[in-house]
Amino acid sequence: MAKTMIPNGYQSKLDLYETQTAIGEIKNQFAQNLSRALNLKRVSAPLFVDPNTGLNDDLNGIERAVCFDIKATGTDAHIVHSLAKWKRMALYRYDFHPGNGLYTDMNAIRRDEDMDNIHSIYVDQWDWEKVITEKDRTVDYLKQVVRDIVGAIADTSDFVAKRHPGLGVDICRDVHFITTQELEDLYPDLTGKEREREITRKYKTVFIMQIGDVLKSGKKHDGRAPDYDDWSLNGDILFWNEVLEDSLELSSMGIRVDAKALDEQLRKAGCDNRRELPFHKALLSGELPLTIGGGIGQSRLCMLLLKKAHVGEVQVSIWDADTVAACKAANVELL
Repeated sequence: MAKTMIPNGYQSKLDLYETQTAIGEIKNQFAQNLSRALNLKRVSAPLFVDPNTGLNDDLNGIERAVCFDIKATGTDAHIVHSLAKWKRMALYRYDFHPGNGLYTDMNAIRRDEDMDNIHSIYVDQWDWEKVITEKDRTVDYLKQVVRDIVGAIADTSDFVAKRHPGLGVDICRDVHFITTQELEDLYPDLTGKEREREITRKYKTVFIMQIGDVLKSGKKHDGRAPDYDDWSLNGDILFWNEVLEDSLELSSMGIRVDAKALDEQLRKAGCDNRRELPFHKALLSGELPLTIGGGIGQSRLCMLLLKKAHVGEVQVSIWDADTVAACKAANVELL
């Protein structure tokens, strides 16, 4: 069931034509800023993958991929959830070296996604991945990459403000870093999402670290697949959204699992059956490069910088009847 809520008195600052123009400007500008900040090259990426390769992102392990059969091959294909694992294999195949990386425009369908102001079944993001060395597998290196990404976002916001006076968001470049356990200790009576809201309200730009493992309470802050992020070296970048008065996750990212971390996390997650998949076998045998990577939401970034109340104002998707009615009543134009 959808949970769309339009703030009282909300009005878009741009009409449809201006919105489409601004979306193009943001996507072009941020891609340049990101590639320059992290030394990335753009590559082409798949819309679907062979499910037997183990390359699709399993998210929380319960979401159903969109599947279709291919007449010419007699096999099935799965629409990607993200390219978390594909990118690492691509860096290996394309012979990228430490300090260099790739990014791509990723389009996905998440059929089981709940719909609200920031969630859609259509996902578009900049998926990026970079080769690192063993000495880079540290919290300090992770934090520096986060600062570089936040800087690229802030520079893009400044660009938007110059192109469209009255728009652009004052992005706080000073990132507050906190682990999920520290966050639980700080707000023990709140849910994970409520904690995110409170900490982001206070600090405006936050990186919540170490997502995926069980906390002292016996609960997880949030789910993470066991076979891409190292749960001790990952996190989410959140910004305060003034329009919705809530936290907005723009990026899930992290230093990726090495063979040791993958072995441990597969066991913890009860996913030992994945060890025989081609991607996992290559990683466990040490064939794949050490990497850091993540995804940055394209529609969410546009939504934040253009001060939109609903993600449907910056992307074309299919919405339930309640969402359509709520937006129509508030004069919110869905694309």
